[in-house]
Amino acid sequence: MSNLIVGLTGGIGSGKSAAMAAFQALGIEAIDADQAAREVVEPGTPALTAIADHFGSQILLADGRLNRAQLREIIFNNPAEKAWLEALLHPLIREHIVSFLQKAVSPYALLVSPLLVESGQVNMVERVIVVDVPESTQVARTMARDQNDEALVKSIMASQTKRETRLQAADFVINNSGSLQELQQQVNQIHTELLAQTRDTNTNREPK
Repeated sequence: MSNLIVGLTGGIGSGKSAAMAAFQALGIEAIDADQAAREVVEPGTPALTAIADHFGSQILLADGRLNRAQLREIIFNNPAEKAWLEALLHPLIREHIVSFLQKAVSPYALLVSPLLVESGQVNMVERVIVVDVPESTQVARTMARDQNDEALVKSIMASQTKRETRLQAADFVINNSGSLQELQQQVNQIHTELLAQTRDTNTNREPK
């Protein structure tokens, strides 16, 4: 297991995936909580069966996969349904993440999650990196990327922790308002600092 578990977070549209890729290019193992969430609801999984039973078969695409866009619209307009889904999926996602982190062998490993702070996943990590951009940039990037309307994007942002709260949890902040080159430069600097910290960590730690 890696000597240090580091959380990487940021609001929707902040560029977490680009930052994760930059760390991976430096040889750092990373798990994306969103990808873990997709894997636990793949066709044939108990979780997907439970979701279809709860919401109805119309929540599935023609090929049997989860219609994530439709599910997103349902839960972001219905707190009770969102709570039901989280109660089902969060333990499964956590188990998936812990299994990955226990097997990671890079000097430190990344847990990439948009809900790191508010979901309690922050308790699984020892350092926190926040990828930060202005909220107007989040809206513009997400609308362009996902073809969602502004109201839905703002609803998703409202469901996530406030920007200020996220920044208060940060040990490192990446300002991703600029170019990919500027992002890489910041990642390189944080990587150097984290490598120095791992050299000072003599005892491997289990995720909490």
